[in-house]
Amino acid sequence: MKAICVYCGSSPGTHPLYLEAAAHLGSLLAKKAMTLVYGGGRLGLMGQLAESVLAGGAKVIGVIPESLRQKELAHPALTELKVVHSMHERKAVMAELSDGFIALPGGFGTLDEMMEIITWTQLGFQQKPVGFLNVGGFYDALFQFIRHAEKEGFIHPKMVASIHWEDSAEALLKKMASPPEPGSAPAWPRKDP
Repeated sequence: MKAICVYCGSSPGTHPLYLEAAAHLGSLLAKKAMTLVYGGGRLGLMGQLAESVLAGGAKVIGVIPESLRQKELAHPALTELKVVHSMHERKAVMAELSDGFIALPGGFGTLDEMMEIITWTQLGFQQKPVGFLNVGGFYDALFQFIRHAEKEGFIHPKMVASIHWEDSAEALLKKMASPPEPGSAPAWPRKDP
C-alpha cells in the first residue's frame, strides 16, 4: 500500500486521545513513506492528521469540494489539493487515489464515507482493504450493531470478516497490508439457503 485514505472528524472530539491517535497515525504513515489521501480540511482530527504526515516528510493529498474551500476550511500547506464540484466527486477521487481506507473517530461525514466504501466492497466495485482504528473503544457500538445485523441476516459473515478492527495503528496497517485469505472475499449477491 502506497496511499491510504483516512476518513475522520473535522472536530477534535471531547477527549485528547482522539487528537493523539490522529497524530500517531500520521507519523506512522510518514515513517512508512505512505501518501495520505483525506478530505483536505485544516480543522480537528483532519488537520492534526495532515500536519503529522507533513511533519514526517510524506505527501498529503487533500480532496475538497469548492464550496468548502470557499469557506476557508481547506488546509493551506498540503502537497496537493484537488478541488472538486461535489461530495460524490470527492468520494470517487479519494477512492481512486487510495490503496486502502481507514476510519479514525468522526461523525456523520466519516460514517457516510466509510459505509459507502464498505458497500462498494460488498458489491465488488472495489477490493482495497478497509479498517477502523478503534481509538479508546470509539467504534465498539458500531461493531456491535454490525454483528447484530449479521446475526439478523442483513450482512453476510464474509463481509463482516473482511473489515479490519484494531485498537492500534500499527496492528491495523499490518493487517491491511496482508493479502486476504483465499475464499474470504465478500459474497454478493447473497445466496439464501
